Amino acid sequence: MTSTTWTERLRARIEHTVPPGEALPDHQPAYVSSWIYVFGVLTLAAFVVIVVTGCVLSLGGVDWWHTSTTGHYVNSLHLWSVELFFFFMVIHLWGKFWMAAWRGGRALTWVTGVVAFLASIGTAFTGYLIQTNFDSQWISTQAKDGLNSVGIGAYFNVLNTAQMVLFHVVLLPIAVGLITVAHVILVRRKGVVPPIDAQEPVA
Repeated sequence: MTSTTWTERLRARIEHTVPPGEALPDHQPAYVSSWIYVFGVLTLAAFVVIVVTGCVLSLGGVDWWHTSTTGHYVNSLHLWSVELFFFFMVIHLWGKFWMAAWRGGRALTWVTGVVAFLASIGTAFTGYLIQTNFDSQWISTQAKDGLNSVGIGAYFNVLNTAQMVLFHVVLLPIAVGLITVAHVILVRRKGVVPPIDAQEPVA
């Protein structure tokens, strides 16, 4: 029978995307109580703070945080959430590497996580380029030579602040967000990877 309400259609779509009960599970295998499983969620939490503080920063333009106490505060929140984001993500990445997290048909889950990490590096790099201070000037001039040396300087003009703002505020965050959503969906579909010496949970 065809669904007649948007809630029915949404529920059917969710159940088609992930197994029933796995979208927002209320229980997990016992081994998930290990700290190594926490860092993925901590990475997501830091990412949310990055997006929120980044949106607030973008509302005031490209340099208002240099002259505003509120801007200083929000910029500091943005900076330290990025620092924590990479700290948590690197631990998560290495933890899953040593757990061989691609086991059990989870190769695509692993690949999307690695791609999200690489896209995040690009996002952080463009963030350094739009600080509108001497640091960003120095970084951009050094980066220009590096990009030109590999033949892609014509596509990524790091001396063009407007282009870097576009990459940092719009294009790369959207890419990271979409890859992250795909990664989380794959985790929910396949389940979290068990330790190497543990048994896969029976569905």
